[in-house]
Amino acid sequence: MEDDDGDVEDKACLIQDSTLHVAEKSLYDVLVNKNAYPPSPSQNFYSHHDDIDASVSVSSSNFSLASGGGVEETKRVTLGSDCEVLDFENNRLAGSEGKEKVLEGKKESSRLSRGRKSHYHEDEGDLEEGRSNKHMAVDAEDSVLHELFDEVLFFDAEDDDSVSNSVDGSCGGLSRTKKGVSKKEAVEMRSLLIQCTNAIANNEHKRADELLKQLRKCSSPSGDSSQRLAHCFTNAIEARLAGTGNLIYKDLAAKNMTTSDAFRAYKLYMSAFPFLKTSNYFATQTTLEIAEKAATLHFIHFGIMHGIQLPPLIQSLSRRPGGPPKLRVTALDCPQPGFRPAAAVEQTGHRLGNYCKRFNVPFEYNFIVRKWESICLEELKLQKDEVVVVNCFYKFHILLDDTILENSPRDAVLDLIKRIKPDVFIHGVSNGGYNSPFFVSRFREALFYFSALFEIFEACVSPKSQERMKFETDIYGKEVMNVIACEGLERVERPETYKQWHIRTVRAGFRQLPLNQQIMNKIKAKVKSGYHKNFFVDEASHWMLQGWKGRVIFALSCWKAD
Repeated sequence: MEDDDGDVEDKACLIQDSTLHVAEKSLYDVLVNKNAYPPSPSQNFYSHHDDIDASVSVSSSNFSLASGGGVEETKRVTLGSDCEVLDFENNRLAGSEGKEKVLEGKKESSRLSRGRKSHYHEDEGDLEEGRSNKHMAVDAEDSVLHELFDEVLFFDAEDDDSVSNSVDGSCGGLSRTKKGVSKKEAVEMRSLLIQCTNAIANNEHKRADELLKQLRKCSSPSGDSSQRLAHCFTNAIEARLAGTGNLIYKDLAAKNMTTSDAFRAYKLYMSAFPFLKTSNYFATQTTLEIAEKAATLHFIHFGIMHGIQLPPLIQSLSRRPGGPPKLRVTALDCPQPGFRPAAAVEQTGHRLGNYCKRFNVPFEYNFIVRKWESICLEELKLQKDEVVVVNCFYKFHILLDDTILENSPRDAVLDLIKRIKPDVFIHGVSNGGYNSPFFVSRFREALFYFSALFEIFEACVSPKSQERMKFETDIYGKEVMNVIACEGLERVERPETYKQWHIRTVRAGFRQLPLNQQIMNKIKAKVKSGYHKNFFVDEASHWMLQGWKGRVIFALSCWKAD
């Protein structure tokens, strides 16, 4: 009977989703505009049960932007049996029946300046009557995105003072503990969470309910870090008990968090945490060293997001003696929910193209939006005599492992990278040990891992920051919901420790490269001088380790096919 009820619920959800999809498409047909459905970074998740990948196939898109030249792009999108071609050179949308619709063109120009906010400008001739509100939203989003670019660029500045540990008027060295909440009470909250988990594992539902009531009284989404953490985990526990974890997770993943809000949340993260800046600097310097004399640099990026890693690389390449090489970027990402699963990756290409044009770097962009383990070597369009760099930062944990599928997607992706034979594979992993199939063990590890992340925000960011609350609820909250309240194929958050990834990568046929000590020393000095004293950068077994108060949160290393 329970299985039958579940089938009925699933069918009802499918009918509802299908109806919504038809409504979305109708609206899209009216608003034929490439920005009609702005992407949300918070929706960029990997799901093996996602219906998008079954019904939508997006092939690689290519456009070349040579120094001083124009932009050309041809993109083919298959939606069911219909086929449409977007021709960005002529700004037309050609349908499969030969009909053509005018596609509104938009010229983008970016302006990045160090030390102050950047603004997005648009040619007045491109503004259509009645579109002003939407263009203002796009301007705001691009402005915030360019501030993200600035945050990355600041780390590479020669002046150590350019890195600031002040966020929202707060001092990185000050901790904000809400009155009445002591360290003892914080420990007690964690103890209550673990006791509640043990009660669930032992089927002591009455005991679990009692503990949940206590947790609800002392937790809060706007309290101190322990209260916020407890609130986040309590939500996930309740969803697990109610059997609604997967539905809530899907709702959170598809939540309409505006692009500008998401950008601001990530900008706050980059301001408070050094992890992404140090990772980007590490990858940029490693790439420059490998491509010192290259005529063509092919940068293959798993999980490109908004391409915030690439502006420092582009600027550095533009200053290379003798002129820059041609930069080929192949962006590999997963489909986003909604009618335009490749929108964010496509827009990233346009932004990077404009950026390369500004710095006179010849540029070519390709992207593939699909499950990574299904990508073929031929689709990457490797060329003879080009220097190839493969990069992935903290994304492989969303791949299923061999505890779920006999043919592990993780091994399949590593095998693809091995067959690429890159000059260097830059491998960044989230050092989380909460991939255990056993619920109690997984809960404990997740609790300790996210405790550090919430504590960093508490130490470095104002408790009243709206961006902090959005990050904690919409991003961390979504991940915790999936880890705690979902099982089997529905659980997509599966991080392993860097030591586990080390064994897996060696087994896949790679040999590790030593860390560049000059790069390491620069990173250590920057973090020590510009961030909270509890952040650290260390190294072990040729891995660059980053963390907080002795706990390793991220790890980075370089590899080559053996």
